[in-house]
Amino acid sequence: MKKIISVSEAAKLIKSNSSVMIGGFLRCGTPVKIIDELINNKTGNLTLIANDTSYPDYDRGKLIVNKLVKKVIAAHIGTNPETGRQMHAGELEVQLVPMGTLVERIRSAGAGLGGFLTPTGIGTVVEEGKETIEIDGKKYLLEKPLKADVAIVYATKADKFGNAFLDGTTRNFNIVMATAAETVILEADEICDEPLNPAEVTIPGLFIDYIAV
Repeated sequence: MKKIISVSEAAKLIKSNSSVMIGGFLRCGTPVKIIDELINNKTGNLTLIANDTSYPDYDRGKLIVNKLVKKVIAAHIGTNPETGRQMHAGELEVQLVPMGTLVERIRSAGAGLGGFLTPTGIGTVVEEGKETIEIDGKKYLLEKPLKADVAIVYATKADKFGNAFLDGTTRNFNIVMATAAETVILEADEICDEPLNPAEVTIPGLFIDYIAV
């Protein structure tokens, strides 16, 4: 069985200056309780890897508002004006990555790959500083894997072995992020006494280090 810990204990596993992947797409499928505890602990200088920076008053967005993040690697930041304000003020480094590229960089890290080739970004600012490779007359960017010290992921329910079920669109970035961090913490709405039916398992327990309740 996986180590079941409190939300407070889970947050203490995440240290200042860490790189942290946080699952979710805007308000959907986010580990909100652990995020709130990070804010209570004032865990700062974080590198946040996420699809987005949510809204100013919700989950990842509150980390930005409380100035606990030094760098953001995300696909978009438009729903959180504070992210843009801090970026333009020189208070926050923001690296925007095309969403498909972001997902594939994370997946590559989880799969142990050295990177992948994509035409996305050729001829734009995305290409700057990156290696390009030509294959059959077509130009590609070499995008490198993206991993983190810690991933915090969400599940609708999980069993005590860490097997997790994510309902519908809550799956979003949670599944791939669970494969690409040194330590993976799962925040589940419900912990089941009995093992999940294998047909329900969205994230296998082998990827989960801790279950926060």
